[in-house]
Amino acid sequence: MSRVLLAGLCTLDVLQLVERYPADNEKVTALAQTVAAGGPATNAAATVAHLGGSAVLLTAVGRHPLAAGIHADLAQLGVHLSDLSADDPGAPPVSSIVVSAGTGNRAVVSTNGAARTLTVPDLAPLLAGAAAVQVDGHYPELATAVLTEARRRGIPTVLDAGSWKPVIPQLLPLLDVVVCSADFRPPGVAGGPPVAAYLSAHGVGWIAVSRGAEPLLRWTPGGFVAQPVPRPAVLDTLGAGDILHGALTLAVARRWPLTDAAFAEALDEAAAVASRSCAFFGTRAWMSASPAANPAADPAADPAAGA
Repeated sequence: MSRVLLAGLCTLDVLQLVERYPADNEKVTALAQTVAAGGPATNAAATVAHLGGSAVLLTAVGRHPLAAGIHADLAQLGVHLSDLSADDPGAPPVSSIVVSAGTGNRAVVSTNGAARTLTVPDLAPLLAGAAAVQVDGHYPELATAVLTEARRRGIPTVLDAGSWKPVIPQLLPLLDVVVCSADFRPPGVAGGPPVAAYLSAHGVGWIAVSRGAEPLLRWTPGGFVAQPVPRPAVLDTLGAGDILHGALTLAVARRWPLTDAAFAEALDEAAAVASRSCAFFGTRAWMSASPAANPAADPAADPAAGA
């Protein structure tokens, strides 16, 4: 079983599915509601565990009563939680999310945990046996320490680059794989090939751009190569990028060291998982509806899965 360490944000997500967004001072009744642990690293960890990997989540949760929901969700999923703020009495970051049933679009109001100060732990036992690590750029000191130690140990490193963060320039030399959203923009750098060239110039070996329902763009020495993604009926896109990164990190762990063909396969597997999740409301329903119909869900389909 491939062991993956994921470091970053953990929130408590409260999701409401509505026929339409309410107007000012209007109340609407939700069609459905769900509550789950959220955040980029957390949703990625949930995905790793669901797909048969051993997921270790390094984050900050605390001992506020609201943290009980986070602990219960992660325990049910089989995610091993290492809480760096276990004695903090403050509430965990909470995201309030309204999803439009008609479009799959959402409105989000949240906090990002920036107010919490974390002490980086001894990473040796946490990284022992790890086949890959992923960070999301939240808690910069933690991300830097995890990537530095992983690089020292020869463990492949992955960044969920959903948006630009000030810490990213110091992380780039420590990264093997970066999959960024189309909105990811280094200061002064235009989108498209200039972003990939920027990442490559800073030492990143494997680069791709995710664009929702549009084909993934995989960077090669000859430029971008488009990889189509499945296009399911979309109910909710929340967390799809996080799920993509979780599935990709596990696929990288199972295939390391990468070749261009192996990276392309890993991207295809991850895209299949993320696309499937968009057909369900919330970030968990896709896991229990039926077995995931892709090779990443079946370790026996991957000869490196047991590594």
